[in-house]
Amino acid sequence: MSEADFRDIAVKSDASKAERLFRASVSAFCSLTRPSRREVAQLEDLTLPLFDQVPADARRYVAAALSECAIAPSRLIAKLTDDRIDVAAPLLMRSSLLSDVDLIALIGKHGIAHARVIARRPTLNPTIAQLIRALEASISAMPKIVRVSEAAQKPAEQEIAPQPERGQAAEAVRSRLREMMRSDLRSAYSLETHVPADRSVFGKLRDTALTGNDTFFQTALADALGMNLPAARAITETSSYSSLLAALRALDLGEEQAFMIAAAIFPAQFAHPEAIRMFVERYRALDYETARERVRGWKLEIVANWLQWSSAAGRGRRAARSGAADNAGAGTEKTGRFRAS
Repeated sequence: MSEADFRDIAVKSDASKAERLFRASVSAFCSLTRPSRREVAQLEDLTLPLFDQVPADARRYVAAALSECAIAPSRLIAKLTDDRIDVAAPLLMRSSLLSDVDLIALIGKHGIAHARVIARRPTLNPTIAQLIRALEASISAMPKIVRVSEAAQKPAEQEIAPQPERGQAAEAVRSRLREMMRSDLRSAYSLETHVPADRSVFGKLRDTALTGNDTFFQTALADALGMNLPAARAITETSSYSSLLAALRALDLGEEQAFMIAAAIFPAQFAHPEAIRMFVERYRALDYETARERVRGWKLEIVANWLQWSSAAGRGRRAARSGAADNAGAGTEKTGRFRAS
C-alpha cells in the first residue's frame, strides 16, 4: 500500500478512519515477505493507539491476518489474545508466536473458553492438552457451568461467537486458575531459565552443593530454575546426572562450573578421568535450547499434575459433602419414623 492510499484513508470521515487505517496497516504489513524490526515497531506504534477505537470485526480481521505471520508486534499479539474469544481464536489456534507458557498464562487468565480453542492447535504440547482435559473434567463436575458456544467448535475459518461465563461455578473456575498462575506457580512455570538477574547463581549452587546437605542444594537449584522444591529434588535424587546436566545447561553455566557442581552432587560418577571426559563431551554436545525445552517440559508436567490433583481433591470434597448430606437425610428420616411411632 502506497502513501497515497494512506492519505486517502486519512481524509475519510472520522467514524471509519480508525478502522480503515487499522485494517490497512496490518494488511500492508502482512504483505511483506520479511518485515524488519523497524517495520514491526511502526506497525505496533500505529495500531496500538487505535486498538480500543475499532470494532470487534476489525480486531477479528487483524487477528486472523496475523495468525499466519511468523513475525508480528508482540504487544499487539498480546492484546489480541487477551480479547474476547471470537477475536482471539485465530491466534490461539494457529499462531506460532505463542509459546507454551503464553498458552498456559492465557488459560489461567481467561479460563475454559480460551482453553477449548487452544486445544484445537495442531501441534499442541501434549502436557498442555493433558492440562486442558483435566480442566474440562473439573468443569464437568461443577453444576450449572456455562459453556462456550457451539460456534467455538466450528473450523478455524468460521466465526466463534463469544459467550460470557456466569454464575458462581464459572467464577470459581476463573479464581482457581488465577490462583494457579500467581506467586510461586507463576515463577515455577516461567520459561525464563537463562541465568537469573542475580549473577551469583553459580556461587549459590556451588556453595550449597559443597555443604553436603542435599536440601540446601535442591532449594538453590529450584530458585535458579524457577521450579518448586519437589521438582528440583527429582533432578538430583536419581542414579544418573543426566537431568542435572540438562538443568545446568539450561542455566548456561560454563562446563567447568557445571562439572564442579555435578561432581559434588554425584561424586561416585567421576571415579576416573574417562568419566570426567565423558561428562564434558556430553555437556558440550547438549544444545542450550534443547536443555531449555527439557526444563520447560518438567514445568508443564508440574502444572498438569497440579491441576489433576486439584481436580481430584475437589471431587473428593464434593463427594464427602454429598455423603454427609445423605447421612444427615437418613438420620432425619429415622428420627421422623421414631417420633411417628
